[in-house]
Amino acid sequence: MTSSVDQFFTNFFHCAPHIFTAPGRINLMGEHVDYNEGVVMPAAVNYSFTFAMAAGQSDKCNVFAHDLQEGLSFSIYDLNPGETWVNYLMGVLDGFMRRGVAVRGVDVVFGGNIPSGAGMSSSAALCCGFATGLNDLFRAGLSKVELARIAQYAEHEFAGVNCGLMDQYASLLGEKDAFLLLDCRGVTHEVIPFATAEVELLLIDSKVKHNLAATAYNQRRARCEESVAALQQKFPQVRSLRDVEPTMLAAVGDALGPETWRRCRYVVGEMQRVQKAAQALRANDLTTVGGLMYQTHEGLRTDYEVSCAELDFLVALAAADRNHVPGARLMGGGFGGCTINLVKHSYREAFIEKVRHNYFAQFKKEPDFYSVKLEAGARLIA
Repeated sequence: MTSSVDQFFTNFFHCAPHIFTAPGRINLMGEHVDYNEGVVMPAAVNYSFTFAMAAGQSDKCNVFAHDLQEGLSFSIYDLNPGETWVNYLMGVLDGFMRRGVAVRGVDVVFGGNIPSGAGMSSSAALCCGFATGLNDLFRAGLSKVELARIAQYAEHEFAGVNCGLMDQYASLLGEKDAFLLLDCRGVTHEVIPFATAEVELLLIDSKVKHNLAATAYNQRRARCEESVAALQQKFPQVRSLRDVEPTMLAAVGDALGPETWRRCRYVVGEMQRVQKAAQALRANDLTTVGGLMYQTHEGLRTDYEVSCAELDFLVALAAADRNHVPGARLMGGGFGGCTINLVKHSYREAFIEKVRHNYFAQFKKEPDFYSVKLEAGARLIA
């Protein structure tokens, strides 16, 4: 992809660009925890966007999406959110300008291999790659954490997704062959190596497409925030669900109502599972990590209610082979997308064949499979 994006840029704009890359991400544990100031376990992966970029001399941006064969031009002073991918780039530009960075227009060609809607956060990678390029071209000197916040701002204000910081942080600060144990309150992380000869990470795309800007995702975040106000009546030290113990949650069940209480039970339980999984991963105890993944899926299915029949079917197929598939769960915001599976290398092909056959028989859809490796975050590559 790098060579085709680079070549197209050179042929179209008649100059040599700088080349940047930004990876998608997976999340081993901690779904829907980042916006509750919890601790999560993401990693950058070997699916990415490549950006060929050069600074312009005016306020005009010329952008071409190589994969879509779509291009458009706009002024940095006319950033109007619409319904297309350009929203994300406009949001990033707006974030730089709001920080007082003296940007100009840019010429950009981008493309990549991150599957849309599969839960690898293609939108975060799009924002983070563009932000990395702007930071370099205009010598803004912003830290990677600041770039992550700009990318998050773009998703909030220009794409309408009230997401946490995990996706952007992982895309920018990911490390090769490692997960990040990311504290979303302190915005710091610990590197946890993941280099095992025993299992690989396999994503299975249900081919059910979700739209995280839809009301379901934002409603769940709102329920979590509303619950904090009720908890503070009895426990004033609570700032977010990060501060809540199961006993505290039990004490305010009537005030929360059954649905909100179940949402909170999942989040509080998941925060505990993340810490247990991190401890097990440090000890290379993949059986324990996998068991926690299955528990997480059950919580996402019954308490947080963000699963669907297709995802549940895929996890059930994995659970039937737990000796060979130690862990599986839905990954991402839910309502479709991928499951993430820990699969023993020796069983990979047999598992893929089993899933393909049974999934098609049940849903008349062909799932896609992605073997992922953990890579470094967004950076200048040429």
